[in-house]
Amino acid sequence: MVSPEDKADFAFTTSYAVGEVGVIVINNAPLNRLDRAVVDGVLQEVVRLDARSDIQIIAVCGINGVFATSPADNDGNYDNAVSISPVLQAIASAGKPVLALIDGKAEDGGLALALACDWRIASARATAALPCTLLGIVPGGGVTQLLPRLTGTIDAIKMVAQPAISAAAALQSGLFDEVLDTSDLVASVVAKEPVWHKRHLPDVTIKPVTVTDIETASRDAVKRGKGSNAVLQTVDLMRSATALTFAEGLEREELSRRQSLASEEAKALRYLVRAEVESARGFGGSHADARPVKRVAVIGGGTMGSGIAVALAVAGLQVDIIEQSAEAASAGNDRVEAILQSQVKAGRVSEEKAEAARGRFEASDVWERVGNADLVIEAAFEDMDVKRTIFERLDMLARPGAVLATNTSYLDVDAIAAMTERRTDVLGLHFFSPAHVMRLLEVVKADATSQDVLATGMALGLRIGKLPVVAGVCDGFIGNRIFSTYRRHAEYLLEDGASPGDIDAAVEEFGFAMGPFAVADMSGLDIAWAMRKRRAATRNPGERYVAIPDRLCEMGRLGRKAGKGWYDYPNGKPLASDEVSAIIVTERKRLGRPIQVFSCDQIQLRLLSVMVNEGAKVLEEKISPRASDIDLVFVNGYGFPRLKGGPMFTADRIGLPQILEHVIEASAVGGAGSEPSALLVELATSGRSFQDWQNDRQASSDQQGRVL
Repeated sequence: MVSPEDKADFAFTTSYAVGEVGVIVINNAPLNRLDRAVVDGVLQEVVRLDARSDIQIIAVCGINGVFATSPADNDGNYDNAVSISPVLQAIASAGKPVLALIDGKAEDGGLALALACDWRIASARATAALPCTLLGIVPGGGVTQLLPRLTGTIDAIKMVAQPAISAAAALQSGLFDEVLDTSDLVASVVAKEPVWHKRHLPDVTIKPVTVTDIETASRDAVKRGKGSNAVLQTVDLMRSATALTFAEGLEREELSRRQSLASEEAKALRYLVRAEVESARGFGGSHADARPVKRVAVIGGGTMGSGIAVALAVAGLQVDIIEQSAEAASAGNDRVEAILQSQVKAGRVSEEKAEAARGRFEASDVWERVGNADLVIEAAFEDMDVKRTIFERLDMLARPGAVLATNTSYLDVDAIAAMTERRTDVLGLHFFSPAHVMRLLEVVKADATSQDVLATGMALGLRIGKLPVVAGVCDGFIGNRIFSTYRRHAEYLLEDGASPGDIDAAVEEFGFAMGPFAVADMSGLDIAWAMRKRRAATRNPGERYVAIPDRLCEMGRLGRKAGKGWYDYPNGKPLASDEVSAIIVTERKRLGRPIQVFSCDQIQLRLLSVMVNEGAKVLEEKISPRASDIDLVFVNGYGFPRLKGGPMFTADRIGLPQILEHVIEASAVGGAGSEPSALLVELATSGRSFQDWQNDRQASSDQQGRVL
């Protein structure tokens, strides 16, 4: 029998007849997006086939494992989205039953098209999703009104701000009418005795649910949306479908959708999608092919090393953890097993995947196993002498052509690479803890790192499900360098009059999950204390230094693990500490600083501005090639609210002249290191944005035939 792929041609939509079945084929590779040409084509074919007397059933399908997806561009841009309402009206008005034959993805507009059809028949690999809700956009095409009528309100809400559901789940919820063990759905429909008839879904009465169940489902969706107004609106529309007529619900949906398309959160979320596309460009030199990597050795099986090992093994790589002793190797093995069990329990990894990962992993104290690896990742603790010693040893043991990576979060990768005779093979791979969960991966290009080694780091990141972002060498690379500035200025605010609670509350009100002092307690104050001691000899004497954290550490207030840090934790929950307040007052008196009162807005703008200023310096120094890369780092690694797009994007939205005013104010209290960035001054005074700067650089780079 002729398949849809056989009939697909250069037209976006085609149709053909098989007996009494008229088949409409959507052919808009690779994702069958419902753009203007596709929508117009489907509309024409529905009307034409409905008028044919020899056709009794109309079937709509896609090709190449995709039914139909949203009208967004590849970079998440919905600005040119077209309405599919005319198609939905034509299907509803057709005198013949219309079937959606779903093989693969049915997303956003594609799901709306499937819902408009009278019946939905799917292959076992079919999925359904509303990814627009993850981009700050309310679904259109009647989805918020039709889905509750088909699945019930609870299951409809469960699809909001959620990954795709499987064919089996869609069948169970009532979204799909039938799931077949074949991808040749046309042949199955033609061979089957016709049982389909017209159904008018808008007339269906929504199944009643308890208030408790619907409130629970709504809270879960809002939590997944992390404050997204589009998610709130979508949930509200689905809930109101029981009280409104279908026409009233459609009108409300269309208004909400138009508002969401123009919203700040949608602009921020779509910007982040485009930023991920841009980040894959890397920077510097010409394109190069990645070296093949099948086996990885991880040096150190502690918290970070075991997490890295799990991420690698779950992704299908052979992994050796190398430790100093058999006892340490056994402990590393236990950590890996504990992580795998927790991943299975959390539903992040299936039991089958976990078992397969166990078969790819081994821990030992036999350093010679390094010679079998295509890539070696050093994951020892943050001490330059330790890392230098390890790399001297790796230089002797690793095979020629193996890539050597350090997981350092601050240290000089050039100095580490200098301990080898193969500096071009060395780079940094800065994983974020917990390494098996956190998506961000800073891929650090040292001065001598070759392009194919850099490409290998980027490719590895993608292979194991990370977001790799390229950074140059400096203290802290992109993320920790900027975060250090943010934390330092939070301490200046503290010393000048704000309390830890004031600052944390302001930062959390801005959208961070935790403020800087709560984060410090979580990670442990001793870590930053050790860092301050390490830097003491080289610290610029003109930089303002706040000693309050040192006083806390000297008193054993090391954070949550000690039961006390910036806060007290009598029952595991943070409480303001009288002891900390006394230390702060003592230090203020010692320094003779006048006490100021800071509003929530002042705290937020001060901390945002100093982050942006340091980010501009990172761009000036070519540590990062793009402002959008900085935003990706902070959204994916440091808890910056996703709905705001990142510090550099937020600064552009506020306006760089206003940001510069706050930076100048901050530099007056921060001393050396807090001076306004030359790039920020240039952009603010010329009326340009970071996005303008990035676009200009990219245009110049493209003209030169290379990537940034």
